[in-house]
Amino acid sequence: MYFTDRGIEELARRRGEEEVSLGWLADQLRLFVDLNPDFEVPVERLATWLARLDDEEDED
Repeated sequence: MYFTDRGIEELARRRGEEEVSLGWLADQLRLFVDLNPDFEVPVERLATWLARLDDEEDED
């Protein structure tokens, strides 16, 4: 188990039943980076990865 799994598990436990828009998620990621600029690169990588998930299917 990775250290980050604890945060992911907490997210699923606390908010797993909620539905959110990708616009809301983008706003929260921007706010997080504004408050924690040291995490700009990892958040950018996560956002890019999420944005391109369907691209992998097109490559097959």
